[in-house]
Amino acid sequence: MVKLTNAEALQHVTIHVSSSLQQSVEADAVIAIATKAEWLNGTMNVPGSAICKQSIETGVIKAQAGSVHVFPAGEGNVRFLIAIVRSEHGWTTEELRCAFAKAAREAIRLKAAHPAIFVSHEFAVITPEKRTAAVAQAVVEGSLLGAYQRETYKKEAEALHHLQSIELFGAVLDHEQWKAGAERGHAYAIGTTIARDLTNLPGNELYPSTLADIAARIADTYKLEIEVLDEIQLEAKGMGGIIGVGKASVNPPRLIVLKYQGKEEWTDVLGLVGKGITFDTGGISLKRADGMEEMICDMGGSATVLGTMATIGRLRPKKNVICVIASAENMPGGNALKPGDIVKTYSGRTIEVINTDAEGRVVLSDAMTYAKELGASKLIDVATLTGAAIVAFGDVTTAAVTNDEPLLNEVLAASMRAGEHVWALPSHKEYWDLLKSDVADVRNSCGRGGGTITGGLFIGTFADGLPWVHLDIAGTAYLKKSRGVNPKGATGVMVRTLAETIYPYV
Repeated sequence: MVKLTNAEALQHVTIHVSSSLQQSVEADAVIAIATKAEWLNGTMNVPGSAICKQSIETGVIKAQAGSVHVFPAGEGNVRFLIAIVRSEHGWTTEELRCAFAKAAREAIRLKAAHPAIFVSHEFAVITPEKRTAAVAQAVVEGSLLGAYQRETYKKEAEALHHLQSIELFGAVLDHEQWKAGAERGHAYAIGTTIARDLTNLPGNELYPSTLADIAARIADTYKLEIEVLDEIQLEAKGMGGIIGVGKASVNPPRLIVLKYQGKEEWTDVLGLVGKGITFDTGGISLKRADGMEEMICDMGGSATVLGTMATIGRLRPKKNVICVIASAENMPGGNALKPGDIVKTYSGRTIEVINTDAEGRVVLSDAMTYAKELGASKLIDVATLTGAAIVAFGDVTTAAVTNDEPLLNEVLAASMRAGEHVWALPSHKEYWDLLKSDVADVRNSCGRGGGTITGGLFIGTFADGLPWVHLDIAGTAYLKKSRGVNPKGATGVMVRTLAETIYPYV
């Protein structure tokens, strides 16, 4: 059975809110945040603060805003102080997340398992929003995301060290707000970590069938309904897009459905649709060898929507959400799709295959139609869709395309709160016209010009007029080096944005 090591450990992390460190018998490190002046004037009464003050006074550390420093503490079980230096002018929520992610990485390096986070009187209003729960969420979310470590397969690899608890202590004036924010941050981190673990799995461990098995475990853990269609059922239903892309692989395709019903009536349903290409060779339109190993992340969209469903399943909002994943391996072979083939999709529309490496949109055509059939009234699809998105935005920003400005605005507002960058591209009629084919209803590739837009609009064709947003995470799903709360490798991008879209703070 494939293990999601970090995600499984994170589910068991406990989070406590207390007024005093003395109430904790487990804390082995203290994390505290203050301005340089506050560290110098002695107001930070935490273990190790005297050494921190002395280090600044003697010039051992410069204590620049955003820096993190480790000092010996030696009080009871507390071995270390991890000191964060913040700006004199306050911080944004995202800066808080990133600072605590950096501090958590130090805690992991020091083999601390039970860090305690000191909360000063000013802490709850440190950000412009001045919302206690939002600050608590950012602190816990950043800490848990920063503690992530990618599993390796080295012969001498040590077992990963995980956090086991987090304690928030000090001037906690509103325990309920701190607890609510902390729980939300924990849930967001769990969903993102599930997505990271999945996306980091090698292609010889993650197939469409094992992705379905993992989805079943997630459904069981978070009390979600699940349906899985195998290749025989897909063929019987006429889902030619998924069958066509997956037919050359020895690992047959799957369609995976998770359902969360938080309201009595199955109405106003958000459909999340994820691309689950567990490995992408490009098929007959074979990719270059350089960099092909990163195509283990071509199922990043499916990882995102599965992680989102776990987060929603843990938080249990009064919302209705359905998730549909189209999963296949895109391999060359004697029976593989060829350029020039015509594929009939579940919607009845036909696709002219111009390029077999534009396969994600082909499998998503069936998933979009099925999500609509199952009751979705609006749709958001997530996919590592186009190299053109990387050319446009690098690995920093997720590209968006839509047919509905109000839904897009919800996603954009949620992304800002989540600290994930999203930028909308145009969807003028002229771009839609590029999808027209002489011999089929649509063609799956329109050339390099506007490739991210036309790739997204191809998927939008199968929304059939329902409000729809497409998120292209080709650049943001996988990083070559760590940045902010994200590690090198899989990021789990858009889990927090989608969770925030579904269940925003009111």
